[in-house]
Amino acid sequence: MTALISTGAWVPERVVSNAEAVARTGGPSEWITRKTGVVERRWADAGTTTADAAVAAGRQAIERAGIQPEQLGLVVLATSTPDRSQPPTATAVQAALGATGAAALDVNGVCTGFLFALATARGMLATGDAGRYALVIGADIYSRILDRTDHRTVVLFGDGAGAAVIGPAEDSGRGSILATQLRSHGHLGHLIHREHGDAFRMDGGGVRDFVMSEVPLAVKGFLADRGVDGRQVRHLVAHQANGVMLDALVPSLDLAGDVTVHRTIDRYGNTASASVPITLDHALRQDAIAEGELVLLLAFGGGMATGAALMRR
Repeated sequence: MTALISTGAWVPERVVSNAEAVARTGGPSEWITRKTGVVERRWADAGTTTADAAVAAGRQAIERAGIQPEQLGLVVLATSTPDRSQPPTATAVQAALGATGAAALDVNGVCTGFLFALATARGMLATGDAGRYALVIGADIYSRILDRTDHRTVVLFGDGAGAAVIGPAEDSGRGSILATQLRSHGHLGHLIHREHGDAFRMDGGGVRDFVMSEVPLAVKGFLADRGVDGRQVRHLVAHQANGVMLDALVPSLDLAGDVTVHRTIDRYGNTASASVPITLDHALRQDAIAEGELVLLLAFGGGMATGAALMRR
């Protein structure tokens, strides 16, 4: 069985306040925290690439795993802001890390990307064709593709990267990745999109409707199919899309009444594919998840798509 062995995370040094985020929209900033839960976010400087962000998070995860880069058989990078159309940004990450024996590929699942990448890597390790260890990364630099005059999107997004090394359960002080599930709803692809270099666009109301209707069904089905009572789940690490929407979503998931919902939305905003691994890394660094507890990783985003993973600490 495959386990999550270690995590790592990176965010830019530059802190962007709500007032700065709306500087070009012509609107006020007072509503942002009340409507989104975002207090500040981090934006990368002009010289930082998606590969740079991914390397920083990936290097942390490798060091914490206690392995050498050459032991990786696979590097999977989830990103919807690649540095170029080809070759894959993951190959630049592989080269920078010195993971000389690893295959490297990009996965674009937008904000669900890390869970798509995790499921892909987990499946490839299970076949025995991808070596013993895989590095899974979510990294996005959304500040480069936002319309700075659109108050609906510019206030939400930040930049960052999160990573995990996965491998044999017996090599881990943490528990196993018990199951994963991915779903796509391509007929709703218009709700989040970016066409041919244009600025990122999102139908916020349509996205909220999708999340509130589809995500509870996906979670309940995922847990039921695996014989897990939602009340057994002690921790939720969800995509940090919008803190207020997350507050509305959680009660509909039928998890434990006192489930711990881990958050980084206030300090980092929505970091797209990086938000789940950054938030998981934060929870583990704070030693906030006890041994043996069930953790649900949950994401949703462009595609439209949902993704879930169940792990035991």
